[in-house]
Amino acid sequence: MSDSQTISAAVAALYNTYPFPPEPLLDEPPPGYNWRWNWLAAYSFCTGQKPKRQDVRILDAGCGTGVGTEYLVHLNPHAQVTGIDLSAGALTVARERCQRSGADRVEFHHLSLYDANQLSGQFDLINCVGVLHHLPDPNRGIQSLATKLAPGGLMHIFVYSELGRYEIQLMQEAIKLLQSDRSDYREGVAIGRQIFASLPPNNRLVRREQERWSMENTRDECFADMYVHPREVDYNIHTLFELIDASGLNFLGFSNPRQWEASRLFNQPDLLERADQLSDQERYRLIELLDPESVTHYEFFLSRGELPKSDWSSDEALLQAIPERSPCMDGWESRCLFNYDYQIINLAEDEFEFLKACDGNQTQSVQEILSTVSISIDKVRSLQEQQLILLTP
Repeated sequence: MSDSQTISAAVAALYNTYPFPPEPLLDEPPPGYNWRWNWLAAYSFCTGQKPKRQDVRILDAGCGTGVGTEYLVHLNPHAQVTGIDLSAGALTVARERCQRSGADRVEFHHLSLYDANQLSGQFDLINCVGVLHHLPDPNRGIQSLATKLAPGGLMHIFVYSELGRYEIQLMQEAIKLLQSDRSDYREGVAIGRQIFASLPPNNRLVRREQERWSMENTRDECFADMYVHPREVDYNIHTLFELIDASGLNFLGFSNPRQWEASRLFNQPDLLERADQLSDQERYRLIELLDPESVTHYEFFLSRGELPKSDWSSDEALLQAIPERSPCMDGWESRCLFNYDYQIINLAEDEFEFLKACDGNQTQSVQEILSTVSISIDKVRSLQEQQLILLTP
């Protein structure tokens, strides 16, 4: 057996022992949303405009127990969804999860990401969350997926960062040193819990666990995925863009752009001017060096080929656009609600009235709505920038 096959078998064995993610099965659609898994919201974020089609094909690459897959089905009611995973045990849970919640537009295949070419056709949206960094060869994995991305399609990727996970790396190595059998993941979990229980409260690893991870790690499945995984590749900005370059796809941006703004960390004009003169990658590197604890992972979008872009800086173009309320908000119809990122926002009365006019709108332009709702064009632009409305040119 090759090294690659050995690693893949070990990863499959972990997830057969601890199917992941361990979220409970529900007899109804899952609550809430992740806007990155909503085709309309994700496409609008990347391009500034609503996509022309909703009858898309979506691939959940490395779907695990189907938590993300289930959302992809329910959040995209016109899409056909496919899930693939290396773990037969996790796929068994995924099938039951989707069957119970009524996510019936999905099919599953027991496949490695390397074997994505066995799937027919191409996909408009490929979702690959928390998978590439566990592959023997992540570059080969992303290249395999790239061949299945349709022209004009989106790929959503999530991989780990080395700086924000430094203490995790230390604990992973410590557990391995004390294990008698590194293939016995239950022993690894038990040893890891013993270590945390024995270390003093002010220990750096204990403090980081308590501050950031302890709530989710009460579940052995999460603890095992974090601390006894047989394969993990952690990235920094330099190696991340080597991975992106290997894909042959276009980098569209991080899905948390505020995280990557220098003004979040300092407000001195001289420093901001110097940061503005850096390339994008240099600025990203600066930010992760200055705030390493906040960068535990990278989440971003890639595309095959150029996508249409609308920045809506022209009043004329904005006035002719057709606005529609974003599907990713919670608490509507209310002036106080959760936005796409589950942040509380309070709408002004004119914003609220404009959003009501956009609710279910398919034909009226911004200009036509402004004839009945008194709101400035700049406020309409702000609603789009906040992802509260989607615009069709």
